[in-house]
Amino acid sequence: MFKVIKTEGKARRGIFETVHGTVQSPFFMNVATCGAIKGAISSLDLKDLKCQVELCNTYHLHLRPTDTVVREMGGLHKFINWDRPILTDSGGFQVFSLASLRKIKEEGVYFASHIDGHRIFMSPEVSMQIQSNLGSTIAMAFDECVENPATYEYSKNSCERTTRWLVRCKAEMTRLNSLPDTINPNQMLFGINQGCTFDDLRIQHMKDITELDLDGYAIGGLAVGEPTDTMYHILDVVEEYMPKDKPRYLMGVGTPSNIIEGVARGVDMFDCVMPSRNARHGTIFTWQGIMHITNEKYKTDSCPLDTQCDCPVCRNHSRAYVRHLFKADEQLGGRLAVMHNLYFYNTLMEKIRDALDNNSFDNFRKQYSQLLSTRI
Repeated sequence: MFKVIKTEGKARRGIFETVHGTVQSPFFMNVATCGAIKGAISSLDLKDLKCQVELCNTYHLHLRPTDTVVREMGGLHKFINWDRPILTDSGGFQVFSLASLRKIKEEGVYFASHIDGHRIFMSPEVSMQIQSNLGSTIAMAFDECVENPATYEYSKNSCERTTRWLVRCKAEMTRLNSLPDTINPNQMLFGINQGCTFDDLRIQHMKDITELDLDGYAIGGLAVGEPTDTMYHILDVVEEYMPKDKPRYLMGVGTPSNIIEGVARGVDMFDCVMPSRNARHGTIFTWQGIMHITNEKYKTDSCPLDTQCDCPVCRNHSRAYVRHLFKADEQLGGRLAVMHNLYFYNTLMEKIRDALDNNSFDNFRKQYSQLLSTRI
């Protein structure tokens, strides 16, 4: 299912076999929260943008159009017309992001819908049932993402509850995968490591969840307000205790530099809304650094967004034109910017894999980790 074929330091080059196709790792998952990339990017576009895996959100799809509708339509792959792997988040992040609208209990979490306020109950079993209806390739376990900073006592209790929830997730997924009418009986389950910024909690929780022998393991609860150096420290602390033969996923991360540094610390999988969200506000990632395309200096600039990029946008449009679209409030501007940024991120992962194949990742890291965070 997952095989590490090469290493350089802690960095890993792998192949991930799934029922929906083979994925080359490390890789970045393009975030299609509601079954679509914000910025009017279709699944067909994503193939041209080198996307290997899409990520969709359980909570949002449960609300609209509902997971039962998606099931009736043959599952998420058929519904959005995507024949490559899909990972579904569990809804656990909404335990964090909708803090003012929820109440956590042992049985699960009670939400008020952010759309119309109606009451929602999400538990480990409910989350697995929703994700089974969606038929994703990988289902994430239902967990609690703790806000940073948090007290040691709360973080410890949350870790223990997340472990109990994970046991329930695994039992329910085993049951669902055995049913004759399950859309994807090969659906995989990833557990999520929590523990806030406390080294001992992170280590103990990783030890606890690896005993369940899951299909993969994620590091959650980072990139939620803590300093970047703290995130890197937690990765260094936890990596030693993560299974060597299972994929490792750093959730919600991040900048190009974060990704390079994450790979250097043994991470295989990443996701973040940053490339699409920033693009819709005119922020462009390039191989020279970060560009703000709405700046006056690009008004008559005939160069492509990135002179080192061969994406469909850079092959066909100028900086001046894309800037004009933003200034004229034309939706095409956002679409073109999102296309470029997603292509950039997926190409970044491609270059990282090539560097690992050629034993040159350390040099790649030295050349680009800081550069790609520089503002032009």
